[in-house]
Amino acid sequence: MTNDYKKTSKHYIISLVMIAIAASLWGLDGVVLTPRLSNLHVILVVFLLHAIPFIAMNVFLFKHYNELYKLDRKAWYSLIWVSVFGGAIGTIAIVKALFLVNFEQLSVVVLLQKFQPVFAIILAAIFLKEKLSKEFIFWGIIAVFGGYILTFGFDLPSFTSSNNTEKAALLSLLASFSFASSTVFSKNLLNKINFISATYFRYGLTAFLMFFVVIFTGTFTEINKITHENWTIIGIISVTTGTIAILLYYYGLKTVKASHSTLVELFFPISAILLDYLVNGVLLSPIQWLSTALMIFAILKASSVSK
Repeated sequence: MTNDYKKTSKHYIISLVMIAIAASLWGLDGVVLTPRLSNLHVILVVFLLHAIPFIAMNVFLFKHYNELYKLDRKAWYSLIWVSVFGGAIGTIAIVKALFLVNFEQLSVVVLLQKFQPVFAIILAAIFLKEKLSKEFIFWGIIAVFGGYILTFGFDLPSFTSSNNTEKAALLSLLASFSFASSTVFSKNLLNKINFISATYFRYGLTAFLMFFVVIFTGTFTEINKITHENWTIIGIISVTTGTIAILLYYYGLKTVKASHSTLVELFFPISAILLDYLVNGVLLSPIQWLSTALMIFAILKASSVSK
């Protein structure tokens, strides 16, 4: 075994660990951190979760503004789409979903985000003209079935005013779709600028757009309701899942194969389930465990056959 091989193998393992840490941080965010901001308006929370990291990034990344000159019209459209859907709509949807379940089914909401690769592949077929195989369609249907059982069991949906779990499930799927579409359109953006600049500009444009949403909806006045605990949580999210997790994830993704990354990203739902039990005392039922396994297995198979 040569030294070069050892170095390459070691670097690959480090990259896998970086993705695992990032995925675990996202699980921590969804189960432990974001739900503790439920006393605030969701729009204000989303604004702050983008504005504060962007302000912090300006200290280190202000020279990246020169990268804006590299963007053509197509790249600008992609940046706007990523900021609106991946930044604003997707984050509003998932934060609102986490608030709705009130610590009761947080891991279910987080698990439904694993539909993101399925949405990404379908959107790639629509916008990037990538073909869908029969195997993908089959496993995609199985994944949807698993997600349905995870959320509704063997009952029909009943979206009553008191059934927040099912509303949260739909919002989680909206978030999954939004983040997936963001991934697809990011490909156009990353053809022009590097991932650091893309992340920087996405946070900036999302914060800019959300500022006007906050003003228009009148939620900016609720900033007086932010407690010291809220500011602490917002600060932790901004540093961990808002900045560090994304940088770790993309660092690892530069080296790791997509198929391997998909497996390692399972630390996201695994950490969510574990933390939901350890912190909130919530454990999935046997049928939910079974449907979770079915859903994740089908999504992995659907992702693999699409490559």
